[in-house]
Amino acid sequence: MSTINTNIPSQISQRQLAQSQISLSKSLERLSSGLRINRGADDPAGLIVSERLRSEVFASKQAIRNSARAINVIATTEGALNEVSALLSDIQAKLLEAANTGAFSEEERDANQLQIDSAIKSIARISNTTTFAGRKLLDGTLGYVTSGVTTSALSDVAVLGAKFGTRAFIPVDVNVTTSAQKATLQFPGSSVGTSPVIIDLQGPDGIVTLNFPASASANDIITAINAEQDATGITAAAATTVSLGPPPVASGVLIQSRGYGSREFVSVSVLNNSGAFNLTDLNGGANTREEGIDASGTINGAPTIGDGLLLKRFSSLLDIEVTLDEAFGVGTSQFAITSGGALFQLGPEVNTNQQENIGVQSVNPNKLGNRVVGFLSTVGSGQNNDLRSGNSRAASDIISLAIDQIAVLRGRLGSFERNTLQTNINQLGITTENLTSAESVIRDTDFAVETSELTRAQILVQAGNSVLAIANAQSQNVLSLLGG
Repeated sequence: MSTINTNIPSQISQRQLAQSQISLSKSLERLSSGLRINRGADDPAGLIVSERLRSEVFASKQAIRNSARAINVIATTEGALNEVSALLSDIQAKLLEAANTGAFSEEERDANQLQIDSAIKSIARISNTTTFAGRKLLDGTLGYVTSGVTTSALSDVAVLGAKFGTRAFIPVDVNVTTSAQKATLQFPGSSVGTSPVIIDLQGPDGIVTLNFPASASANDIITAINAEQDATGITAAAATTVSLGPPPVASGVLIQSRGYGSREFVSVSVLNNSGAFNLTDLNGGANTREEGIDASGTINGAPTIGDGLLLKRFSSLLDIEVTLDEAFGVGTSQFAITSGGALFQLGPEVNTNQQENIGVQSVNPNKLGNRVVGFLSTVGSGQNNDLRSGNSRAASDIISLAIDQIAVLRGRLGSFERNTLQTNINQLGITTENLTSAESVIRDTDFAVETSELTRAQILVQAGNSVLAIANAQSQNVLSLLGG
């Protein structure tokens, strides 16, 4: 049917040409932007998925930056601790030098004390001035705050790491089921008998040989053993009916290690057979060597690692060490961790699983050491353990403990940097690569495909224009019917 008012072929050609022009426009947009999805209408489902992937990529990159900054904080902290360690080593050297009194004058000892005082002041200065972007690192600001610690039960509490999550505080329940014990042997007699006795007495610090004449009394034995306690680590005391048992002994001598736990021991060897020096353990059985017992129990229901009076618990939520008081025995003690620690956001989401919290205790001289051994500040001039006090052994124990504390802290920080922060950066880098690749597959333009689509669209537009021209010209054929 030939008509003039309605040109159906032309309308069809226009519609197809419009579609081809839309395809051409999309191809040009994708090639110019480099993105397959430029608006939601391009691919609604793909847009949703790619936006989620893009958000995860940005979060992972920020987590990498957080971890890198945390490494900088740890490096700054450890650098300062290295200086503290060097100062403590200098103090230890000066202490040992001053202990050589046979070849060292009082004036030289006083000069050493001045150097020790200067080193202690330097440690205090480092503690108070070490900062990172205005945040103090070693003055206890990054340590944990505890509340309700009963010092008659727990002589020292060291919180190494704690995750609060949404909790305002962390309750800690210490339940001791086995008390720490010293290594103990009993000599139940009142004297060594009618013949002389020679024994080797060995403890954790060394071994000595003791000679007891015939009929040496229990007091003589106690005096001789205590005179050598610095060489052996063994002490002696009179046994009573209320001291230790079973079975209780009304007289005799208790030979004990100075410290608690399985590292401590008492060993007695009788070198001559003529004397009577029979020893028993606390249960009354014949014994010449006895070891101490480590405390055991639970912290917040989880089993602990015992080391003498020290109980340790390490978990993903709480790393803690508590030192029991000697008189505590078996029982329960509660306290709370109320605040503190350095919180590092290491993952792309804000939740406990993707955060780490580590404590950095103060290294101020009045904090290095503990209540049992003593604190570094007591080694300064005029204090209980300065070089004039004559307490060289106590001062040496304090310095050794302080050196160990700094070394352990540096080790924990190094382990945190190496095993947590660096591995976290590596893992997040891989995650970011894979997320970016997945987002690219969905959202980015495939230029090989799109250039083919562009060529196709260009040809269709050109063909559409030609066909539209032909369709528009068909109406003129009606004129031939009119004899035009």
